[in-house]
Amino acid sequence: MQKTNDFQKIITGRRSIRKYDESVKISKEEMTEILTEATLAPSSVNMQPWRFLVIDSEEGKAKLAPLARFNQTQVTTSSAVIAVFGDLNNFEYGEEIYGKAVELGYMPLEVKERQISVLSAHFSALDSQVNKDTVLIDGGLVSMQLMLAARAHGYDTCPMGGYEKDQIAEAFGLDKDRYVPVMLISIGKAADSGYQSVRLPIDRIAQWK
Repeated sequence: MQKTNDFQKIITGRRSIRKYDESVKISKEEMTEILTEATLAPSSVNMQPWRFLVIDSEEGKAKLAPLARFNQTQVTTSSAVIAVFGDLNNFEYGEEIYGKAVELGYMPLEVKERQISVLSAHFSALDSQVNKDTVLIDGGLVSMQLMLAARAHGYDTCPMGGYEKDQIAEAFGLDKDRYVPVMLISIGKAADSGYQSVRLPIDRIAQWK
């Protein structure tokens, strides 16, 4: 696929695509690059609670199909469907994240130690609904960035909410009490041009005070 760094083309050329060229596959190496670019998105206290399940095998798609019955064409024709989850136990990676920041010179050790202590107390007392709301917001941020990164690589996407959210984690061997489904994102090369859509004018949706 032809890559582009033209941000205007990326955002204006993005469409929600429902049918893909089945002959086009995305290598694990390029998918890793796209996901890496997506994870540059911001997250609450940099805990990066997003987790990705890349479903690109025939077996994986067959397992997904009955759970995404309103999105069959996206599942069957796309190069992959990426299930985005939010990890409610994301602070388990706090030491690794902040420790690496120290190692790379992004953060002094004393700041890291102070932050980890404060965050440990914060997460131990965090209301479960607030925690869930936070990982869903962060999951939305990374999902949008993933779709833009895919577009920059020359691929097309479609975000999907029509699937069995109460079943998908367990269906793929994940702990449903830990991993909260955010959305599915189909990715591949468009087999059609998709549809242009209308956006409300800014004077209807923004206020200056």
